[in-house]
Amino acid sequence: MSIFDKKKVSGITEKVLRMVLEASKDAYPNEFAAGMREIDGIISELIMVPGTVSGPRSALLRLNNLPIDYSMVGVVHSHPSPNIHPSSNDLNMFGRYGRVHIIVGIPYDMNSWQAYDYQGKEIELSIIR
Repeated sequence: MSIFDKKKVSGITEKVLRMVLEASKDAYPNEFAAGMREIDGIISELIMVPGTVSGPRSALLRLNNLPIDYSMVGVVHSHPSPNIHPSSNDLNMFGRYGRVHIIVGIPYDMNSWQAYDYQGKEIELSIIR
């Protein structure tokens, strides 16, 4: 068992998901990326990472700029296409940082996102209204 398996994340607030989708639309054609914080197993906040560089092919997060914060569960980022499957670079980052990761894609709506665990396996998150 990995340390990432210890605390279950079961959902994301609708407010946070809508913020991610809108930020992704605003960033297009570049990628959007942010950290995610959970409270009681629910992703409830976004953490903007200082020094993040966004481009049309990737968003580079300066993870060393993140505070030591055990409520941070992973990273959300957008793809400037409908493809919401993790790339090899995504999988590498998933394995190095966090337990839950979300990828959103065009058209950046409530049906164009997927959550993954640290191994890149699809997981289900409830949307908490």
